[in-house]
Amino acid sequence: MKLPCTSSLPALLLSGIVLFAPNSAPAQVAPGSPAYTPPAQIQPTASYGTQPTRTSDVPIGLFQGQSDIGNTQVPGDARYNEGTKEYTVTSAGYNTVFIRDEFRYLWSRISGDVSLAADITFPDPNGYEGRKAVLVIRQSLDDDSKEAAVAVYGNGSFRLGQRPRKGVRRLDMEYRVWSREGSGNPPARISSVVMPQRIGLSKYGDAFVLLISVQGEPMHPFGEPLILHLDGPFYVGIGFCSNLPDKSDVATFRNVVLETPPAQPR
Repeated sequence: MKLPCTSSLPALLLSGIVLFAPNSAPAQVAPGSPAYTPPAQIQPTASYGTQPTRTSDVPIGLFQGQSDIGNTQVPGDARYNEGTKEYTVTSAGYNTVFIRDEFRYLWSRISGDVSLAADITFPDPNGYEGRKAVLVIRQSLDDDSKEAAVAVYGNGSFRLGQRPRKGVRRLDMEYRVWSREGSGNPPARISSVVMPQRIGLSKYGDAFVLLISVQGEPMHPFGEPLILHLDGPFYVGIGFCSNLPDKSDVATFRNVVLETPPAQPR
C-alpha cells in the first residue's frame, strides 16, 4: 500500500515540526515563579501508584463504553447530546505522554482498519495550556498500554505519537501551524498558533496516519505515518486530560466519525 504524503496547507499558514521524547522531568522551581511547572508535568516513577481502571459498559453515542484510565484523583465524566451529536468530556489527570496515562476515555472495541475524526474545542479559554483532547487506538485499558494517539493541546499544537510497547514512555511528533502578519524580507512576524478545526487518526494495517483540516479544507494526511502493530480486538476512541492531577477541565468533540474500514488515503 502506498502511504500518504504530507499535504500543503493554505498559503497564509506555516507548519512547524518538533520531535518530542520526554527523557527527563522538568526542573522544579518555587510555586509563583514564572518558570514554575505544576505537578501535572512531573514524570511519574516506575512505582507511581496505580488503581484498577474504572469502566462503564453503558453505550454513549458511537462508543460502547467509557473509562477513567490511570490513577485519576478526580472521577471523570462524559455526556452525549443526541440532538447536537456533541460529546462533552470532563477529566482531571496529570498527563498522557510518559509511562502511564490519566484521562477519561470513550471507546469501542474492534478489529481491523479504522478511522476516527472529530472537531475539538475547549470551552474554557483560560484552561491549562498542556490540557489535551485525544483520539486514541490502544491495545488495552491499562494505564501503560501500547497505543497510537493524536492529541490537540490547549496551546494549539498537535501531536501524533505512540507507546511502542507496554510500560514504556510515549514518543511523539509535535506540530504547530502559525498565522503570519504582513510580508517582506525578513519574514513577517508570527502572530499566533492556529488550532486545527478538525483532526483524525486512521489505521491501515500497522500504519497510523494523522489527518487534519486547519481552516475547513478537506481532511488531508499530515506528517509521516507511524508504524505500530496492535492485535485485534483493540480499543478505539476519544478522550481528554486536563494535565492537572487534581483539577478537572472540559473538552468537546463534535461531528465525530468512526469508520471501519476507513476510506483509503489519496
